[in-house]
Amino acid sequence: MKQIRLIVLGALAVLMTGCYSHRVIGYLQEPKKTNKLPVYDSVPYEPYRIRVNDEIIYRLITLDETISKSLAANNSANSQNANAYRVYPDGTVELPFLKPIHIAGLTEAEAQDSLRAAFREIIPDADVKVALYNKYFSVIGDARSGQYYIYKEKMNIFQALAMTGDVLNSGDRRHVRIIRPRDGGEEPEVLEFDIRTNTIINSKYYYVYPNDVIYVARTKDSFYKVPSYTGFLGLITSSVALLTTVLNYVAYLFK
Repeated sequence: MKQIRLIVLGALAVLMTGCYSHRVIGYLQEPKKTNKLPVYDSVPYEPYRIRVNDEIIYRLITLDETISKSLAANNSANSQNANAYRVYPDGTVELPFLKPIHIAGLTEAEAQDSLRAAFREIIPDADVKVALYNKYFSVIGDARSGQYYIYKEKMNIFQALAMTGDVLNSGDRRHVRIIRPRDGGEEPEVLEFDIRTNTIINSKYYYVYPNDVIYVARTKDSFYKVPSYTGFLGLITSSVALLTTVLNYVAYLFK
């Protein structure tokens, strides 16, 4: 019985340190001296600017039937990627009826204005709607890895991770990284942050942009952690019961 007591006490000690607490995996915690969470400054939101190799889609609206039929025929011939146009290394895009137009560095709204103005030089009543075609971000690491569509403007990090089913308990929330491409062939920017602090809201780490890669590493001590106290307690209880049975059997054999 003395051995059983020691095992139970040891199990309880491990239980106190072997489970994931709110302090480790909880979101929107207030920075305090006790938790040493970082404090991030708020910054204004910057809309995404079109980059080289991005693809755009557009819709031209006009009462000119000849042009409308020509566009419809062109789209049907391009199958799946109909009306998707890549931004070339010089920052320009080539659309039907127009000379190459420089749109790299522009927001979607600015690119839309530029294309509308260009079309109206040849089609007085032209109106244009423009959207980014490759509006995706990627997730790798201790979350459900994959590529996900940005369905709204100003998508934040919590909405993005919610699409993956959230970070696993074993994921390191203290050192989440976003790998973000830069213009001009420069090395990508790597943004590292602690997602647990509530000051992440409206910080430079808050919003997710097209082509971002979110990387969640695994914590070094995740091997020793268990998902919940209930599961761990059940494991300990069954182990102690088995050990008790074995000890009783051994004692019976050596009577």
